[in-house]
Amino acid sequence: MAENDSELNDLFSSATASGGPLEPDVLTELHSIMRLHSIPAQELFYKWESYSIKMGQDDMKLDIDTVRALKQSVQDGLEKENRKTKAQTSNKRVGATPRNAGNNNDVFGMLDIAPNTPRGGMSSRQKRKVETPSMSRVKAEPASSPPDFRTSKNLREVDTGAEAGAGSSYAPTSFNDRKFAGQTVEVLNNHLELPEPPVAPYPESRIKLTANSDMKKLSYKTMAMKSSEASEILDDRIDEFMLLIQAHHKLDDSDFGSAASQSTNEIVSVGRIACDSAEGKLNPSSIVLETSRRMGAGLRIPLKDDKMSGFQFFPGQIVALKGINASGGDFTVSEILEPPLLGVAAYTPASLDKHVRRLRGGPDAMDEDSDPTPLNIIIGSGPFTADDNLDFEPLHAICSQAADTYADVLILTGPFLDIDHPLIASGDFDLPEEALADPDTATMSAIFKHLITPAFTQLTSTHPRITILLVPSVKDAIDKHAAWPQEPFPKKDVGLPKAVRVIGNPMTIALNEIVMGISSQDILYELRHEEIIGGKPQDPTLLARLPKYLIEQRNFFPLFPPVQRAQLPKTGTEGGIPVGAMLDTSFLKLGEMINVRPDMLVVPSSLPPFAKVVESVLVINTGYLSKRRGTGTYAKLTVYPASMTQQERTQGTMIGHKLFERARSSQGIDYPLFSRTNMYL
Repeated sequence: MAENDSELNDLFSSATASGGPLEPDVLTELHSIMRLHSIPAQELFYKWESYSIKMGQDDMKLDIDTVRALKQSVQDGLEKENRKTKAQTSNKRVGATPRNAGNNNDVFGMLDIAPNTPRGGMSSRQKRKVETPSMSRVKAEPASSPPDFRTSKNLREVDTGAEAGAGSSYAPTSFNDRKFAGQTVEVLNNHLELPEPPVAPYPESRIKLTANSDMKKLSYKTMAMKSSEASEILDDRIDEFMLLIQAHHKLDDSDFGSAASQSTNEIVSVGRIACDSAEGKLNPSSIVLETSRRMGAGLRIPLKDDKMSGFQFFPGQIVALKGINASGGDFTVSEILEPPLLGVAAYTPASLDKHVRRLRGGPDAMDEDSDPTPLNIIIGSGPFTADDNLDFEPLHAICSQAADTYADVLILTGPFLDIDHPLIASGDFDLPEEALADPDTATMSAIFKHLITPAFTQLTSTHPRITILLVPSVKDAIDKHAAWPQEPFPKKDVGLPKAVRVIGNPMTIALNEIVMGISSQDILYELRHEEIIGGKPQDPTLLARLPKYLIEQRNFFPLFPPVQRAQLPKTGTEGGIPVGAMLDTSFLKLGEMINVRPDMLVVPSSLPPFAKVVESVLVINTGYLSKRRGTGTYAKLTVYPASMTQQERTQGTMIGHKLFERARSSQGIDYPLFSRTNMYL
């Protein structure tokens, strides 16, 4: 019991109001939850974090009321799972009319959930030869259920795998009938006012777009990875971090050594966190440090964390550990050395003045003495349609929002044609005859051109000066580059307007003076799945801790290896196994942050949407614009122009963007002055 009390205090003390030991009644309730549900303290802590996120309070304090609410939430979740299991068992169909597997053309045979009637007249229908399906509709045979259950473009009854029990059904809600449309989910810097949108579009674009990454390097040959090249990339990353640690902490060469070598002297060892089993999940007893070939011959050594007050690790994390390997069998860690951060972006006063003048909208703009209108940036992430249709109504809605408010920039991250979408995966959908010259030779580019391009064409005709950025995803069925880092898909093949620019994944760009890093990979979910916390973590707030890993590791995807596909959320396709991260290890260096820390980091995730400032970086998780069964969220940014003091103008030296000139502090995190972020449903 005393051991459990100590472990619970280590895990939960940061969540208490005092930051100290837990109250006896709170400890009693936590022990009760562990005993009733047979879960260890670490899993209980994860449930507390999930409960805090669900309640929308990252800083929720643990007291007798909240711990009882947690207990009820855990109990409700268990009862819900039991009801689902019972429903799956009781919903098995008895006496249903058998269906011929060879003639089963409905999506994954899921129309069996509707009552069957005998099917006739099917023997004369010519069977299609089994071959690579074309993108034209696979004509479904007349269903034995009533026609109301199936339309040409909509699946009215679909088994959605992980989101529904087997044999369950649901009636999808129309996008136009969605509840809480336009509701604000979260506001960052609410003290900054939202300006009125202009009455007419600006005569010139107010955005100067600069690529800080070399997109040509992303056009590498996929499926040609060599183990020797991949090993060198992983090894070089350790050695590069060792040089950074040495310069930052002013260490001598003699201070470094191999954690795998037996010695009674305290050393600093730099290596990669890994699990001792290729198929296992990281836990306190399975943590090993993988050394580089130069410093430790690539050996792995188990880590002992007895002397550490707290730690937060994940596979692939490059760490600098101070400790001793006295026995030769393990490395006892006494201290974790913090890695240095990239410097912030800076400009000369003349450059900042040029960007401010650009915000006025052209040389003929009025009110030269007044402050220009802030930038209006809208960000959304795919999928852009629900599982039951290919109408792409959420995409048209966000484009309409950009047109109505005369947004300066619209940034959309893929997937656009989601390969995990049930209709795309099966090829079971309709297209008008005029859209395809030959339905049997239709390509995904033609599908994109017909279903998605019109939304951008309409937007650019209404608002010609808008800048539209599209970021591909490894789940895009249109993209032939099925690996991450990922090159842009060809813009010409899909007939996109001139105002649309397709960039790489990931990509660091500059919108005027704002340096923005974007990646469509759901790295936050995978980090949440794989990270392990011990003792008192340095960052107790989950949604601030996860993006900090990216900033500290200087990489858009620092996790290695990625989460196995079978452990990712299920999809609505047959088998339900998602695409996964699709990492090309030989080119992981293209996923690094270059030269400077971005001012803004856009990392869409299935985790709850948020906007936070972490290490002077505005991190935005927009969520998904469309969820499998309903609508999602997007972000709208209002970015005020930068300002400078007269002294800074006179000195003429490089200066930062002054996002923190008049900062306010909350939860130990600084919030920037010049940006306001709204999260919308």
